[in-house]
Amino acid sequence: METKWHSLSREQIFEKLNTSLRGLSPEEAQNRIEQYGPNSLPEKKPTPLIFLFFNQFNSPLIFILLTASVITYAIGNASDAYIILAVLVFNAIVGTIQEGKAQNTLNALKKFVETKATVLRAGTEFIISDREVAPGDIIGLEEGEKVPADARVIFSQNLKADEASLTGESEPIYKITDVLKQEVLTADQKNMLFKGTHIVAGNGRAVVVSTGARTVIGRIAKEISSIDTEIPLKANIRYLSRAIIIIVGIICLALFGIGLATGESIQTMFAVIVSLSVSIIPEGLPIVMTLVLATGVWRMSKRNALVKKLQAVEALGQAQVIAVDKTGTITKNELVVRQVWTAGKLFEVSGVGYEPAGNIIFENNIVDVANHPELLRVGKAVALGAGARLLFSDTEKHWSIAGDPTEAALAVFAKKIGFNKEDLLAEMPVLSEKPFDYKLKYRATVNSFEGKNLMTVIGAPEVIIGFSKNIIGAEGAQALSEQERKKIEEALVNMSKLGRRVIAVGLRENFKHTDSQLISDLTFVGFLGMKDVLRPEVREAMARAREAGIRVIMITGDHKITAQAIAREADIYNEGDELLTGVEIEALSDHELSEKLSRTTVFARVTPEHKLKIIKAFKKRGEIIAMTGDGVNDAPSLVAADLGVAMGRIGTEVAKEAADIVLLDDNFGSIVSAVEEGRSIYKTIKKVILYLFSTSLGEAFTIITALLLGLPLPILAAQIIWLNFVTDGFLDVSLAMEPKEEGLLLGKFERPKKYLIDKLMLQRMIIMAIPMMIGTLFLFQKYADTNIEKAWTISLTTLAVFQWFNAWNCRSDSKSIFQSNPFSNKFLLGATGLVIVLQLLAVYAPILQKVLHTVPLERSDWFMIVPIALSIVIIEEIRKFFSRAILT
Repeated sequence: METKWHSLSREQIFEKLNTSLRGLSPEEAQNRIEQYGPNSLPEKKPTPLIFLFFNQFNSPLIFILLTASVITYAIGNASDAYIILAVLVFNAIVGTIQEGKAQNTLNALKKFVETKATVLRAGTEFIISDREVAPGDIIGLEEGEKVPADARVIFSQNLKADEASLTGESEPIYKITDVLKQEVLTADQKNMLFKGTHIVAGNGRAVVVSTGARTVIGRIAKEISSIDTEIPLKANIRYLSRAIIIIVGIICLALFGIGLATGESIQTMFAVIVSLSVSIIPEGLPIVMTLVLATGVWRMSKRNALVKKLQAVEALGQAQVIAVDKTGTITKNELVVRQVWTAGKLFEVSGVGYEPAGNIIFENNIVDVANHPELLRVGKAVALGAGARLLFSDTEKHWSIAGDPTEAALAVFAKKIGFNKEDLLAEMPVLSEKPFDYKLKYRATVNSFEGKNLMTVIGAPEVIIGFSKNIIGAEGAQALSEQERKKIEEALVNMSKLGRRVIAVGLRENFKHTDSQLISDLTFVGFLGMKDVLRPEVREAMARAREAGIRVIMITGDHKITAQAIAREADIYNEGDELLTGVEIEALSDHELSEKLSRTTVFARVTPEHKLKIIKAFKKRGEIIAMTGDGVNDAPSLVAADLGVAMGRIGTEVAKEAADIVLLDDNFGSIVSAVEEGRSIYKTIKKVILYLFSTSLGEAFTIITALLLGLPLPILAAQIIWLNFVTDGFLDVSLAMEPKEEGLLLGKFERPKKYLIDKLMLQRMIIMAIPMMIGTLFLFQKYADTNIEKAWTISLTTLAVFQWFNAWNCRSDSKSIFQSNPFSNKFLLGATGLVIVLQLLAVYAPILQKVLHTVPLERSDWFMIVPIALSIVIIEEIRKFFSRAILT
């Protein structure tokens, strides 16, 4: 049973871990490291390239083609077998290069900086690698340090930890030493510190209770490894491959029986079955799939999105729901002042993150702060009272902070008003200072100015109001009446409803003592309302997602009011939507939760376990869900979702390892662009499948009908391989380069069928295959009895010309080829010219004549073949005409 460390007293913990305030002895620490292992998470070793290469063959479709290669070799066509094998090897090389590149890029993202830890051993402080920390160690913690292991706090001097990456809580947590009740969520264990989080203020000591894989982050990493999620396209290809195997098996068995019954020899029928199998199996599909996906991956890399798995980018195109984490994903995790209430006036503050630039707005107009002394008073007060520092990196061109995020927000606001703390302190030196105390809920500073003392107190609204006897009004300071007190409270309620974190400011002037501990008779100055900054690209991305028919939901560890306010601002939450908290989720059965999902857009105060439950509930409803996140707490749901998207810059290593796609620039808008790219890839895959299967079906219909009519085999296995690899090979690759269609993000997207083939595609395949069969057999039977080699040559050429025209048919399911710009896909134009030349070589080059069993054709033969093959365009144009008529 897991020990509830937060519910034990210091003495109980010391007894349980056999340690003391002096810490472990060096020898005992070493023994425990040997017993429990180093304090590190088990790292997944990079997959060697050779294994990545062989993993590319792990597909039923590849197995079919390998079998076809073996059979082709067994019946004496070694060259044909080598061609099939060469194509599969090329496909595997392309996949290996992409996955290997993604793996190397991800490794480059890892921060290999060794973290140090301060431990007390036998009463002496040592600074050691955090890998050497052991259960029972006493660790010292200071502002700016990373917590090396899970530990129970035993001493806290205003100790404050940022746990956003673990719990999703955007505000740093004050750490206490009190014993807590047993059943408390991780996010509410205020007497515990967790590995991987950061100390942002104060100092303290703690006893290490868990290291390595036994920490909270370690358990999450272990949970990730037990979750198995398959990308939708991979499942679609598997189902399609099974369907091909079953169809090929049934047709071959039926034909084999028919052939034997009509007196054909076993050897002849074996040759027929191999030819038929090769014709039905789309040999070019694996390589074209790889190229389509690799092209999409390349295009996404131009948008700073690293795709770790080829199929992942297409999967995002299928997404019906995108679940976003709040802190760090749709917000920047930078607390800023957005509103100031003083002297009965409400000012709005603009600006981005920690950058000390922005406007002050009153009643929708930008104001000059010099004309508002009440606002200057607030700015000066917070500049004196804020203890955090603002830093600018010349290399990264980025503002950051050192110290408490709340005080940093106040410092940024002061600079926007025009106050610089260093300049003020030159005129107003500090006499005494009391840092923020979570029990007292305020911090106080006393400065000297022109021989007088000025006390600035910043803290919780209820505390500052309680200390106040006066208030700053339009005419200056005046007594705080009950009426004024009600106005203050009303302003506080209104700001809180907007999800603001409200801080109050009070002053006391002209008093004699310098003790910052003695707080009384304050003059209430005003409120400052803070909030986490929304990423600038979020609103536009939400609008594009909605336009694309995708639901966006927010899942966060933050409090209900804060989550609701941010979701409303980001256009995720609208009136009438439901909001569920972690406690409410726990009370719901799986069925009840599933019913609520359609109306719920915000999930607040949730744990990693709740996130996982939500993701699984959406999947049970049959919805494709993508999850975005950056923290450790997001990792299990990133793995469990159909597609996981992690932030590259601010994301934790655990999140990036768990994700399928990593946004290298942390731009949330790239997700919607990736959706568009995924939809384009799916459309392209449909075109390629339609082309490959319609031509394969045409070949199969030709062979089957010839046998049923008692005609000789109309096309040989070597000729089929020529059609499927050479003619189809160039044309389907060029179709894979089709430009992106317009309107991919308009309305709900048609979700791919289980076998990647929908009803319309099946109809079109049959409509295309029938004229191929009729036209080819019509010309074949003219020479079948007199000149079989010429008959085979005509069959091969007729099918090839049908395929030239059919590739242009497949560019659109409704738009006429005469309306399409032929130069919009120059690859297809070039490929058509190339296959025409290659077919001429197949007919007239002596070397290829021997391999393909062809003979030269006369001009009159071409005059018959081309018009008959053109019939496939006429028939498909008629279908498209009626299709457009029905749509309009």
